[in-house]
Amino acid sequence: MLDFKQIQELIKLVNKTNTSEVKIEQGDFKILIRGEKFSKPKIGQAPIMAAPLQQAPPIVSAPPTQAAQVVEKNDAKETKAPASTEEQQSSNLIEVKSPMIGTFYRSSSPETPPFVKVGDTIEEGSVLCIVEAMKLFNEIESEVTGTIVKVLVENANPVEYDTPLFLVDPS
Repeated sequence: MLDFKQIQELIKLVNKTNTSEVKIEQGDFKILIRGEKFSKPKIGQAPIMAAPLQQAPPIVSAPPTQAAQVVEKNDAKETKAPASTEEQQSSNLIEVKSPMIGTFYRSSSPETPPFVKVGDTIEEGSVLCIVEAMKLFNEIESEVTGTIVKVLVENANPVEYDTPLFLVDPS
């Protein structure tokens, strides 16, 4: 298994050589390092990210039963009430999601104010928060212009890839 320093060296090597991808497997340990050339980072993602790979179990679904089909037919006959104004408003909102696994921080240190708060107007490229991954602090930048409507994660909580962090009203 590689230690942290060896992983850091691999990341630097991939970055310097403009290699698109390096995959290493040693027994149960697997690591995939992707360079900038592989895909364009999203929302302030670090150009290179390393994370252990895990294979998910296959998803098997059973065919619907006759009872389930009857329920679906009955539900189709019911008419839907018009969506509330709150639901219509929330459909316009854009979720800013975490581009990586790590720890979410609203500010650069406990003594400083958060990068953004509810009601703040942001522009494309504005720093919204920090996600710490493997002792690296990655600034997450906005890809949209708008107003922060809601902060969805508490400070210093862990986040996964694609975890919604903020709701932004683009209007």
